[in-house]
Amino acid sequence: MDCGILTSKSILLLLSLIFWAAGAALAYVGSYVIKSYNSFEDFVSNKYSVIPAAIIICVAVVMFVIGIVGCCATLRESKVGLGFFLLIIMIIFAAEVTAFVFGFIYRGRIKGDLEKSMNGVFQKYDGVNSETHAVDYLQFQMECCGVNNITDWTAIPWFVQHNNSVPHSCCKANTTQCTGQLSQLDLLNTQGCEAKLEQMLQDVLSYAMLVILGFAIIKLFGMLSICVIACRSKKNDYQPLYA
Repeated sequence: MDCGILTSKSILLLLSLIFWAAGAALAYVGSYVIKSYNSFEDFVSNKYSVIPAAIIICVAVVMFVIGIVGCCATLRESKVGLGFFLLIIMIIFAAEVTAFVFGFIYRGRIKGDLEKSMNGVFQKYDGVNSETHAVDYLQFQMECCGVNNITDWTAIPWFVQHNNSVPHSCCKANTTQCTGQLSQLDLLNTQGCEAKLEQMLQDVLSYAMLVILGFAIIKLFGMLSICVIACRSKKNDYQPLYA
């Protein structure tokens, strides 16, 4: 068999397997959601909560069908099937390129967006409201205190109202004697949350962009492979993958 045709078919079969794997993963997620709903249906009054799970399963079926079409079209060298497979790949490729571009743009805006939003949320801290829970969760999970550093709390009303102390979420892990007083700096996290959260978001976004880029490159090779197979002029020149 011609090396180019063999390589092209192998790439398209790999793409079909990726569609099957993605479909199986989505089907598992959808089934898990429905199973969880059925286990606690006595506590859930909204019956429409299973609709997203049903949609996920439908998407999984579509992905599986696309994988079958791609596999059969590749093995049979069907120009109609390959054309349909090419259209699907092009749509997904365009979506991935768009996502990559938006991700690249957003990376440069993370710091500015965080600085504006975090200052507003920290100022609303009162020990009770939703902003309080968000701040406590952030400080506890990221092991940080304040926006830039622990001294930011001195400009927040809650600090003065509670005997010049910071929230207990600023305390280091496994410390039982921490009261939140600035005199106990050895028991408190002093690094700000903005830098840590920004780094985490940057890392997550970078990882996502690498994954998107990797799949986009695979699909680019897939489109080229379809062109190699579909543009063969003689139908009787058919060469099966297993030859």
